[in-house]
This record gives sequence, C-alpha cells and structure tokens, in this order.
Amino acid sequence: MNAFSMAKTAYSNTAAPIRTPRSNEYDAFARITHRIKSFSTGKTNFNNLVNALHENIKLWTILAADVSDSDNKLPDALRGRIFYLYEFTKQHTSKVLKGEATVDVLIEINTTIMGGLRHREGV
Repeated sequence: MNAFSMAKTAYSNTAAPIRTPRSNEYDAFARITHRIKSFSTGKTNFNNLVNALHENIKLWTILAADVSDSDNKLPDALRGRIFYLYEFTKQHTSKVLKGEATVDVLIEINTTIMGGLRHREGV
C-alpha cells in the first residue's frame, strides 16, 4: 500500500451510520409492511402473510409495552393512541387470518406510523 492509499484510508468514513431508536423502529415497520403488501398484491402466499402478521403483532406488542411503561416520555394522549392502535391491530389481524377482513387497514396504520417516525426523526 502506498502513502496515497494509506492517507485515503485514514480519512475515509469507515464507521457505520449512527442508528437511532426511531430509525430502527421505522426500518422494522417498513420491512414488515412491505411483507404484508406483498400478500395484498398477490406476490406471496398465505403462509408468508401469516409470518408477516405475526411479526407485525410482535412489533406492536413491543410498542404497547413501551408506552405502558410509566417512564415513557411520550405525552399521555399519544401513548394512549399508540396503545389503542395496538389493540385494534391485534383484533383486525385476527379477522384477516379468519378471512373476514383485508390487510389494507394494517398497511395504512403502519404507513402512517412510518410517516410520523420519519417526520419526527428526519429518517
């Protein structure tokens, strides 16, 4: 390695971009929502949908536990709305799995949450 290569390497950005909790949440919602959308457009089978919905419920359960914690710094009204969305998502997912509803509203909810995360953090 010559001096030029060494200097270039020394000043290059080798660190991974800094990840924030909000950007991690956004990525989780984006990944899961994409998987759910794949079913609604006919690009995946029912088993894949079940797995995506399971992951979605796990994500919402984590959020519900977080907003239920008394140390959570979000405003009470927002915490309440997030918990309500968790309950709604859980009930609606059950209807989807029984063939009584579509995934459209779940996609809409997740997309709205992603928009809020992006706006708040500048993701």
